[in-house]
Formats: sequence, C-alpha cells, structure tokens
Amino acid sequence: MFSRKKQPLIKSLIAKGTCVQGDVLFTDGLRIDGEVHGDVRADVEPSIVVISESAQVQGRVQAAHVIVNGTVLGPVHAGELLELQPRARVTGDVHYKALEMHQGALISGQMRPSEVVLQEAPPLKLASSGG
Repeated sequence: MFSRKKQPLIKSLIAKGTCVQGDVLFTDGLRIDGEVHGDVRADVEPSIVVISESAQVQGRVQAAHVIVNGTVLGPVHAGELLELQPRARVTGDVHYKALEMHQGALISGQMRPSEVVLQEAPPLKLASSGG
C-alpha cells in the first residue's frame, strides 16, 4: 500500500536524564530518550521522530514518520506512518496516513486516519443489448 522510502538519518538526540522545557523543532530525524515538556515538530519533510521506551513527551508530536515506544501526553500527527510499539502509551488523538500498532500499545483518544483523496472512477459503460 505505501512504499518504504529511504528514511532520513537521526541526527539529534534528547538523552535519558535530559528534560527539555519548551518546543522542539527539528529537521531530518530525532530520537527522544529523555523528557520533553512542549511540542515536538519536524521542520521539513521527510522526517522521523523516535520516542523510546524511556521517553515521555508532554505536548504535540508531528512528523512524517512517528515511532512511539514510550509515553506521549498529547496529540500525535504522522503525515505518513505511525508505528506504535508494544510499550507505547498515547493519551491524545492520533492522526496518520498508515498505522502499524503492536500488541500491548495503548491509545486513550480518537484514532483519525488522514483523508486519502481517491481519484474519481470513470463512469461505467453498460454493454448494449445485442439485437
């Protein structure tokens, strides 16, 4: 259904034991092992954010590809793919084009797939009755 494109490199890390107070704006890839009290948003596409098992984000998360295995307290917006790993805990609405959810992942909120624009099918032509 969706082709696997080459993912951007993860160039930034918020390490375990680090707590960021405020919004985080990033390019390419970001891995969060610590805490963020603010929104996490990709500046350009393609982008990837990984929220590890030890991480907690209190705020909105937005990127093309979002992988969650930790805790998010806020809405999640994945422009392409949202992956919810077994220890993912999301309290907030999730928006995605494609979803991969593993057993054990929990969402407390609404799941909202993005609107996929379908091309209008050409009108059907009925076969004329031969006579």
